Amino acid sequence: MTVPGKTHLAFQYNGKLTELTTKVHSVRPFTSLEEPNQLLFKNGGENDFVIVTSETIFHPQGGGQPSDEGFITWKPHDATTEAATGSSSGSIQSFQVRAVRMDAVNGSQVLHLGTFTTTEAVSQLHQGDEVKQILDQEKRLLYSRLHTAGHVLGSAVRSLLETEIPGFDELKASHFPDSAACEFQGAIEGKWKEPIQARVNEYLEKSMPVEIDFWTEEDFRREGLERLIPDRRLLPPGEDKFRVVRIVGAEVYPCGGTHVDTTDLCGETKVKKIARSKGVSRVSYTVA
Repeated sequence: MTVPGKTHLAFQYNGKLTELTTKVHSVRPFTSLEEPNQLLFKNGGENDFVIVTSETIFHPQGGGQPSDEGFITWKPHDATTEAATGSSSGSIQSFQVRAVRMDAVNGSQVLHLGTFTTTEAVSQLHQGDEVKQILDQEKRLLYSRLHTAGHVLGSAVRSLLETEIPGFDELKASHFPDSAACEFQGAIEGKWKEPIQARVNEYLEKSMPVEIDFWTEEDFRREGLERLIPDRRLLPPGEDKFRVVRIVGAEVYPCGGTHVDTTDLCGETKVKKIARSKGVSRVSYTVA
């Protein structure tokens, strides 16, 4: 049974957290989820469970960024279960987190999908139990580098082409390792590939700070960035400020994702290709 409550998105306030102690809201078999939530997970199966916690350092897939992966661990304390299974209450049990999504039914909750690493662990985790979340740090770093690099690319393209292409605008982006790209309104000709690469390189070499802040609609207006004001329906319940990411010296983006601290930490960022279709240009990129 889902417990009403909000999952605090700890990663949005401290992106350096790789471990976090929190408490369990609910544990549910994947097959018991509402259909809209089952549809969020393409690879969910009969042996999978979904855990909701009061806080999370796991970034749910969204905003073009893949979800984090890792583990949730705890010490069982159920004496009855211990006697039945022969396991020690001092032993650590774990749950492997393979995918994370925002709840489509209860939008303020975060769903952690995965599998218990032992059979007895299924019955040893309960509502209210204290658990530790542990990130796959290698994947988090890769996704953060890709996400910041995508913002760097978007900033570079805007700085060069905003006044060169009629109706120019930034549309959407993918920061997945195998399909990283930014899309723009307007036809960007191939001749711009080298200038875009040069501007990206410039931004990386400057080691521009990447800052996180929280803005009201008035903050956007004060900065002359009315065009960036998000739909208020995107605000989490009870919140009145939007999270923004500023690449100091370049652009500001409304963004809920994870990032590296300075642009040079993206690593070598290569503009791969510019593709055009129906008035939209897609600029793909990689990081090394």
